[in-house]
Amino acid sequence: MAAPIDGIECESDSLQIRLEFSGGAELLVDKIKQHDIILDTSNGSKWNIRRLISWIKDNLLKERPELFVQNNTVRPGILVLVNDADWELVGELDYTLQPNDRIVFISTLHGG
Repeated sequence: MAAPIDGIECESDSLQIRLEFSGGAELLVDKIKQHDIILDTSNGSKWNIRRLISWIKDNLLKERPELFVQNNTVRPGILVLVNDADWELVGELDYTLQPNDRIVFISTLHGG
């Protein structure tokens, strides 16, 4: 099992992960590039990326959610990495989050 993020221990009924936003995606989350979050698992349900995206929309996005979420997934043009691997290699929306996962969202969309 990986070491806790920044040495922070979380309760057994919670899941700690790190979210990172870059390439312009950080502008949608109040210009904060890194978020260490703790998700509640006390009801016994698992967290997957599909559920995480909904959580991000409800809890982190400060403006223009349509630039991040489209049809209950990330918008085309946003690269998603799970522990430095393309999310397509780990199951995309169905990937079950694990303690201390690092999920990175990189916008590849640029104005011109």
